[in-house]
Amino acid sequence: MGVTTVRLQPEVESSLEAMAGKLHRSKNWLINEAIRQFVAQQELEQTRWKETLDAIESVAQGKAVSGESVHAWLRSWGQSDELPPPGAGQ
Repeated sequence: MGVTTVRLQPEVESSLEAMAGKLHRSKNWLINEAIRQFVAQQELEQTRWKETLDAIESVAQGKAVSGESVHAWLRSWGQSDELPPPGAGQ
């Protein structure tokens, strides 16, 4: 396990100590948990951004389903002549 030194502002330090006491956890545990959650959130946001860029590229290449095709398909649900799901380019 690595060791990193962090300088905390006095108000952060006092809040951290108070929270550690309330939760019966160490300051170390709280700091690790906060960093773990922050890193996970950043990774998720980066993944979503990549997926957004990929989707924009797909649309630019014409690999998209038109809204009208989707609405027509949805309107057909439960009907005897229900339409198959629309594919890209429709």
